[in-house]
Amino acid sequence: MPRTLALYLYEEFQLLDACGPITSFEIAGRMHDTPYRLTLLSAKGGPVRSSSGVALETIAADADALSIDTLIVVGGNGSRDAMRDPAVVTFLRQAAGRVRRLCSVCSGAFLLASAGALDGRRATTHWRRAKLLARLFPKVAVDVDRIHIRDGDVWTSAGITAGIDLALALIGDDLGEDLARAVAQDMVVYYRRPGGQSQFSALAELGGDGAHFAPLLDWVRAHLDQRLTIDVLAAQAAMSPRNFSRAFTRDMGMSPAKAVERLRLDVARERVESSPAPIEQIAATLGFHDPERMRRAFIRAFGQPPQAMRRLARHG
Repeated sequence: MPRTLALYLYEEFQLLDACGPITSFEIAGRMHDTPYRLTLLSAKGGPVRSSSGVALETIAADADALSIDTLIVVGGNGSRDAMRDPAVVTFLRQAAGRVRRLCSVCSGAFLLASAGALDGRRATTHWRRAKLLARLFPKVAVDVDRIHIRDGDVWTSAGITAGIDLALALIGDDLGEDLARAVAQDMVVYYRRPGGQSQFSALAELGGDGAHFAPLLDWVRAHLDQRLTIDVLAAQAAMSPRNFSRAFTRDMGMSPAKAVERLRLDVARERVESSPAPIEQIAATLGFHDPERMRRAFIRAFGQPPQAMRRLARHG
């Protein structure tokens, strides 16, 4: 019997938040004898315009007639208005007790939180909006550094492409890991960034609002084997250490030391997963020096040590 899966849209939603999961479930349905039945919902029905201007056709959400297995609320620029819409909040509050799984992509977590569906639960959202989610909804245990989180029957995920990771995790839960892996291969995406993995690939592109520091970050990436102290980084940026540390933290949203560690981790993870080099050698050539120090950093960032990530990359 097909599983009915619905995505909830609103004006100015993020198109990829919807299309990534839709494509994932479509492919899974073609590969399995129990396909997904997909439907798009909105408060009033009809065409709903995304932030890109592309509109998707929806049907009106009616909790009284709700007979779906999984409901996914997408994110987007319009989430701020949608979370204040009584019709949206009422529907989600009613749906929360009726669907088997309730999920969000990116800032869709704000809508679930507005409906009280995240109270007392761990949840994540896009790293740029995590502090706001925690401030607006103090009953939610916000974890900024996860790709997706499952807390009981409620699943939340990070920004945009993390919706695909969420969909693959849901498919794996429904149809098994082998099928989810086949879907990822068909989509030519990484199979599967573990839910416990840091929202790191976004942060590792460090550029954020601090374009001023982009040349410095490029230099850091090329010199990860060196001892990159505040004094070294400040000199490279032609600033005093005090002013550099303050300006960098303000513009990048993290300290210089944290940024260096994340850049080291990004390169280390790639080498751990794709090369046969010994873990000790990788640690030494990327400035960790001590393999135990790199292991602890991996666990903090990705939720698992280098050896486990290497096994996952090789064997799925």
